[in-house]
Amino acid sequence: MLDAIPPISLGEMDSIRLMNRTDTKFMTEQETLVRILSDASRCGYRALVADGMNLSPYNSLYYDTADLKMFMDHHNRRLVREKVRTRVYLSSGATFLEVKHKNNKGRTRKKRMAIAPELFGDFREDAGAVAYLESHSSYPAAGIAPALETAFDRITLVNAAKTERLTIDMNLRFKNVRTGREANLGDGVIIELKQDGRAESQMKRILLDCRVKPLRISKYCIGTTLTDPGAKANRFKEKIRKIQKIIHTNITVL
Repeated sequence: MLDAIPPISLGEMDSIRLMNRTDTKFMTEQETLVRILSDASRCGYRALVADGMNLSPYNSLYYDTADLKMFMDHHNRRLVREKVRTRVYLSSGATFLEVKHKNNKGRTRKKRMAIAPELFGDFREDAGAVAYLESHSSYPAAGIAPALETAFDRITLVNAAKTERLTIDMNLRFKNVRTGREANLGDGVIIELKQDGRAESQMKRILLDCRVKPLRISKYCIGTTLTDPGAKANRFKEKIRKIQKIIHTNITVL
């Protein structure tokens, strides 16, 4: 799918700063993605190549309180909310503790610190990571525990003008640490467009031509809804029905 798209290096990608950024998520399936990538190639988009790979595998482990407060804040549409996770870039082994804050204007800010790979499964074993969390989050380390692991493969594109980045996540799998249940989204693809709010977006036109519409979606919330029967998730269950219509199949839960 990516052979026709010229590469961009990680160093060049890291130099791109979208100061007036807006983020929009979309959902589609892999058959439509082939057309999107073909159109992106013709429009001059470039694909990130890191560690010799243009398709990068990621694993993330989300933490939450015993009563899933972070999940419920999102479900209940609380404007100011947080997520805490560890993330490993499997191609390089680079591992991070990340804290994501969303403010009442819909803007998301992410802070992270590098941690040892063996801390991916539980960063709370490291005093430095615990101190970092407690200086950047309202949640104490003792009050949260691993909840849901997500895995996916990511393509990252940037436009020729370097005014927008696009992440494309596929092969999405979920494993609930607490219930032991697993699920996947089959051919589902989550696209996130990060763009300079002042610039016109070629990608939005490509997605519109492919009949791909915006859809607010959280991997953590969808994965938890699919794998935790005890989670209060009426609003997210409706979203799962929308996803099933988009990917033309039922979502697999094990």
